[in-house]
Amino acid sequence: MDTQQTSALVRIREMILRGELAPGQRLAEAPLAETLGMSRTPVRQALPVLAREGLLQQHETRGYIVRGFSTADILDALDLRGIMEGLAARRVAEHGASRSLIGALREALEDGDRIFSKGHMEESDEALYADMNGRFHGLIVQEARSAMIAQALERIAHIPFAAPHALAFDKSSLNGMYVRLSYAHRQHHYIVGALERGEAARVESLMREHVYPVKENLNLRVASHRTAKAPLTLVR
Repeated sequence: MDTQQTSALVRIREMILRGELAPGQRLAEAPLAETLGMSRTPVRQALPVLAREGLLQQHETRGYIVRGFSTADILDALDLRGIMEGLAARRVAEHGASRSLIGALREALEDGDRIFSKGHMEESDEALYADMNGRFHGLIVQEARSAMIAQALERIAHIPFAAPHALAFDKSSLNGMYVRLSYAHRQHHYIVGALERGEAARVESLMREHVYPVKENLNLRVASHRTAKAPLTLVR
């Protein structure tokens, strides 16, 4: 995925979460590209990806419309993701994590460490963190070698913002994002340590707990929108 397409994905996700693109609204490539200040090609490439994430759905004739969804659905999906990923991590620990898995996870940890080594977050870190986070979680699920777990997580990933890579920064509070995401990344380190030591029960618990920073971020953003009386996509 090239830089322009990644930028389009990130920015459209944010527009949906902020309510700038309302549920049921039909998206046209040209005006959306003009709003984003980019060509139509990355927007055209981003829309089907967002549809697979559950944020958009295909219009009955052509194009895409913004899908309506509730906060409760997203929080339930995140809880289910934590349960399924916890089971996957437990399987890996019980069978013994391979050296190749630990090596790949440590590469992801190093990528994340570089993001947080600055002591603050920048807007450009959003795509970097999303890529790292998606790789980290995907590696563990793949190593579990369970078709049932993988299929369940694939279904969950179609709920908006439930997939590990489907992030949207709150750019009005990058300091708050730094605090929450740096905590989540410390959890990544704990998870790898537990996998290395074969601590099955601990790593399952860590993976379940790992969804809480995401849930907290969504809840905080819903509260801030209600305070500002701004258009809101996430509603209970």
